[in-house]
Amino acid sequence: MFDLVDGGRIVATITFEVPEKLLVILKERAKSEGKIIEELISEAVLKYYDPGDPGLKAEIYLKLCQKYLMEGEKLLKEKDYVQASEKFWGSATQIVKAIAAERGLELRSHDELHSFILKLEKEAGNPDIRRLWQSAGMLHQNFYENWLPPEMVEENAEDVKKLINIIKNMLKL
Repeated sequence: MFDLVDGGRIVATITFEVPEKLLVILKERAKSEGKIIEELISEAVLKYYDPGDPGLKAEIYLKLCQKYLMEGEKLLKEKDYVQASEKFWGSATQIVKAIAAERGLELRSHDELHSFILKLEKEAGNPDIRRLWQSAGMLHQNFYENWLPPEMVEENAEDVKKLINIIKNMLKL
């Protein structure tokens, strides 16, 4: 199931049914690429149909960012700190990919994400971008290791929201 989010609300849900064997492959591929299945599928559709519109790609990443942010908030309320950690990490990666896509760039690895963050930090003259990104990275690590206390997950989630707002203001969408 894939929710399309606009302005913080779900505007459409797409159910994509595949054989279990393909789902396992998609999950493994998404994990190996440090992505969430929705992102993997969205990228595959964009690559196949190549609309040639960087703004459209950016908008898709922005919508995924909003979706993961809402899911992260819900998981925090449910006190599922491990899953919330990954959703907030996902929202941070999507906003970074959105601004990169808007500029005609495609970020495919953690290394490329980190390098682009440094570029944004220098461009904006704002060291908070790197610091807030590092908070998001801690949440990603927490998803695998479950070592952060709940208060830190909540505080790092707030950092992710600040990062998203800073980068959103840099977007031209």
